[in-house]
Amino acid sequence: MQTPGAEAQNPFDAISELPYRLPPFERIENAHYGPAFERGMSEQLAEVEAIATDPEPPTFENTLVALERSGQLLQRVAAVFFNQASSDADDEIQAIQAEISPKLAAHSDAIHLDGRLFARIEALLPSAGDLDPESRRLVERYHLDFVRAGAGLTDGQQARLREINEELSALQTAFQNKLLNDTNATAVLVDDAAELDGLAADAVTAAAETARERGLDGQYVITLGLPSGQPVLTSLTNRALRERIHRASISRGAHGDENDTLPTAARIATLRAERAALFGHPDHATYVLEDSTAKTPAAVHDMLGKLTPAAVANAHAEAAKLQAAIGDEFELQAWDWAHYSDQVRRQTYDIDAAQLRPYFELDRVLRDGVFYAAGKLYGLSFTERTDLVAYHPDARVFEVFDEDGSGLGLFVGDFFTRDSKRGGAWMNSFVEQSELLGTKPVVINNLNIVKPPAGEPALLTFDEVNTMFHEFGHALHGLFSDVTYPTFSGTNVLRDFVEFPSQVNEMWAVWPEVLANYAVHHETGEPLPQELVQRLLDSQLWGEGFATTEYLAATLLDLAWHEIAPGTVVEDPLAFEAAALEQAGVALESVPPRYRTSYFAHVFSGGYSAGYYSYIWSEVLDADTVEWFKDNGGLLRANGDHFRRELLSRGGSIDSMLAFRNFRGRDPQIEPLLVRRGLTH
Repeated sequence: MQTPGAEAQNPFDAISELPYRLPPFERIENAHYGPAFERGMSEQLAEVEAIATDPEPPTFENTLVALERSGQLLQRVAAVFFNQASSDADDEIQAIQAEISPKLAAHSDAIHLDGRLFARIEALLPSAGDLDPESRRLVERYHLDFVRAGAGLTDGQQARLREINEELSALQTAFQNKLLNDTNATAVLVDDAAELDGLAADAVTAAAETARERGLDGQYVITLGLPSGQPVLTSLTNRALRERIHRASISRGAHGDENDTLPTAARIATLRAERAALFGHPDHATYVLEDSTAKTPAAVHDMLGKLTPAAVANAHAEAAKLQAAIGDEFELQAWDWAHYSDQVRRQTYDIDAAQLRPYFELDRVLRDGVFYAAGKLYGLSFTERTDLVAYHPDARVFEVFDEDGSGLGLFVGDFFTRDSKRGGAWMNSFVEQSELLGTKPVVINNLNIVKPPAGEPALLTFDEVNTMFHEFGHALHGLFSDVTYPTFSGTNVLRDFVEFPSQVNEMWAVWPEVLANYAVHHETGEPLPQELVQRLLDSQLWGEGFATTEYLAATLLDLAWHEIAPGTVVEDPLAFEAAALEQAGVALESVPPRYRTSYFAHVFSGGYSAGYYSYIWSEVLDADTVEWFKDNGGLLRANGDHFRRELLSRGGSIDSMLAFRNFRGRDPQIEPLLVRRGLTH
């Protein structure tokens, strides 16, 4: 429903006058989105029409630079809307998303399937060698994008492609919204506080607060994170409750009701296979990987084949140790793994995950950990801008400064979970850096940390600390962008390269100087004891069998869905999933995939279809890079400047693997990853 005057007062119509073009969130209402999208699409189509019908011969300036400048209103509204759809959605936002997503798919096709535009781009190829390297790469990138979008197909093929793209867009939105709704509905309700034995006091209070917010005073609600494994399973002593939580987690989206995502996922896979066939490919995975550093599914399977047997063997060995800890009382099940793994870790390394949390207070981790490392390595400084309003009260805005005091951009941190936010953690951009457009970056990190009651500290698990460093690695990739064209800005790199810089940034979470600076008890001010630090580092290999196997199971499941032949219709998605895991050798009952089909948002509503392998593919580069930092003295400005200059600042303006070689001095080696994950035996 549009409010009176929303059209005339639409805040998206003009470039924001706020610092760094931060969107004017205090003026944005849901009613503004629809009109802004419609006007944005209309404006860009008019701009594209002018380019396509330009009577002058095609030049780099009148064709590609003009295309890079087009669609700025559409970009402004899309950046804000899709962040809100992920991090603060309501019924109205979901309805708008369901309506607008197919229209945006059709809009993209209208541009990429315009034969006049494609002819102008093709005409630029012969003279591209005369351009500077980034401009030459832009010509090549545009040509490849248009070809991969269907510009070279016949009229009949293009007509079917448009239908497929519109339906896929609608289905992917439906998957996201159904999963969010079912995740909220599947949260576990607990009546008796005694059942929460083992859970930290602040976590119990948070569960009570969540229940109160849902009108369930006197009860407790355990909300579910996106992966199969739920953090509370580590500490809960009540086995029956652990089982309830685990079963709730792995059943999300598979209840056979209006929020059942399985038919949606199966239809998505079928349509993707049909689309790949239009391009002459045997399956969707082949189509996707053609434009990646891996290049082919065979290359991915080859790498996974080197990892899977050792990972599964390690998982079996870990399971045997857990069963020994349990004894003869019962047989180890998936809902027991985290709890007894923590017990074995405590017994073996004398370390308890719960005893670490008081040392990891959120604001301290952020300012004295994440920001501190960025200061030491890159010379950055951060000032919280309480005068700048974000889209939600929980989201905080920081201005980022380079060492010379010049403003680099804005960083927005939205750390707490809520019913309106999808699961997981991610980075988005509200504004992307571009010399052409005169823009500096405004980036955002979203996490899903349980929000404590008012006045209480937010204490993190070590995994959450690691996630905070990881996502800030993506933020740095966006903040350090130094390119001319928005197409190449920040994290606009090949899909299986994008996780690499963020994974590298995780290393600073345990770097002694950084850890000592932020790991301080929130009550006593005492530093994390050095012996505890050492035991934490020593214990990191424990559990790698489980972690690697659950990840590989999800990766291989993703590939199975996207290697189906065109024309395949999967009638029973759960049977398909079971067969795929069995065939891949990762069907361990006590180690479910990190994501099962029904809540595999990365591939059915995100951008990782046939690409979930990217995390471990990128980790090869990451582990090799960590070795480089260690060999060259670690947390030094010279090292940070080299990494920033050769890799982080380049975005997609240079071939990804060339950027790595320019940084590392050679091609990547897999051995550091094998050592890190305990796969050398």
